[in-house]
Amino acid sequence: MCDASDFAIGTVLGQRHEKHFKPIHYASKTMNDAESNYTTTEKEMLAVVYAFEKFWSYLIMNKSIVHTDHSALKYLFAKIDAKARLLRWVLLLQEFDFKVLDTKGAKNLAADHLSRLENPYENVLDPKEINETFPLETLSMVTFRGDSSALWFADFTNYHAGNFIVNVIRRCVHGKEALDILEACHNGPTGGHHGANLTAKKVFDSGFFWPTIYKDAHEFVKNCDSCQRQRKFSQCDEMPQNSIQVCEIFDVWDIDFMGSFPSSRGNKYILVAVDYLSKWVEAKALPTNDAREVTHRLSTTYHPKTSGQVEVSNRGLKRILERTIGENRAFWSDKLDDALWAFRTAYKTPIGCTPYKLVYGKACHLLIELEHKAYWALKQANFDLAVVGDHRKV
Repeated sequence: MCDASDFAIGTVLGQRHEKHFKPIHYASKTMNDAESNYTTTEKEMLAVVYAFEKFWSYLIMNKSIVHTDHSALKYLFAKIDAKARLLRWVLLLQEFDFKVLDTKGAKNLAADHLSRLENPYENVLDPKEINETFPLETLSMVTFRGDSSALWFADFTNYHAGNFIVNVIRRCVHGKEALDILEACHNGPTGGHHGANLTAKKVFDSGFFWPTIYKDAHEFVKNCDSCQRQRKFSQCDEMPQNSIQVCEIFDVWDIDFMGSFPSSRGNKYILVAVDYLSKWVEAKALPTNDAREVTHRLSTTYHPKTSGQVEVSNRGLKRILERTIGENRAFWSDKLDDALWAFRTAYKTPIGCTPYKLVYGKACHLLIELEHKAYWALKQANFDLAVVGDHRKV
């Protein structure tokens, strides 16, 4: 059943069962300004087209009966020099197997009622203009100064100083800038070629955001040549970590040698030290792996599973170096410092943050934040709002 009025169209999908019409779905739609200018016949046809588009999945490949003004369809199919819009309607309706029964609006009560429904809440709400002048003095200070050379993050810094927000205000970016930031956080000097989730978290920690960040990160990592060449195909030989009682940061360290590697500036080994609590890593390139002194606790010789913590870090550092240096294996020692910073600024699930943040109490400011003007100046406001308010410069 289809019907149209001056401002809306209505349709009812139903099925006859034992000579009784059983409704399945009701639908109606308000016409836009262009549709309201159609002729009466075109409005009737619009209702039919709307019904077939709305209930396409029910009507396609099935015989159906349309109750509407019969003259509307006859007019449409008989018109040779029709408008492009009417021709599109004809092509649409030719996909369906249906016949039309001439039913006037007085007898087509359900569809007629739907086509004449009005919105009771239209124009109820009075439009109000947004007040751009905020009454808080700290927020208005920069505006009243009339200084056009004020720093770009002045409003945000004052907003934090007003004790309203305790989270980082991230800068929303898009397009090429977003891809540049994603590339820097993945394969930049402090990127480390981590997976998609860790790369996205590094973008968040750097003070940036865009709606499709996780999707873009997955696509970027999937298309990264270094990551695909050096990816880990199996995790069946992962090293189980021993449980250990840890009280303070830097109380317990696990130390091990990595190597041997191709000679790089005379160095073939890496001495790795990992803090058990913060996961902070220190590493030093060395020419040999001779033992110089005895440690307080010894693990089983040539049995790396007894020191799982440092083995996990070794694997992470080795993976970062492999993906960073590529074919230039002889220069791995030059990239060791970058690999360390990539490891320290990467999110670690066991501690729920980065090792840098746990050790220093704040996120690390990366070069990408300065290049793309992240709101890094606000990060200290997340830790001591009172101090920030006292030392507010803008």
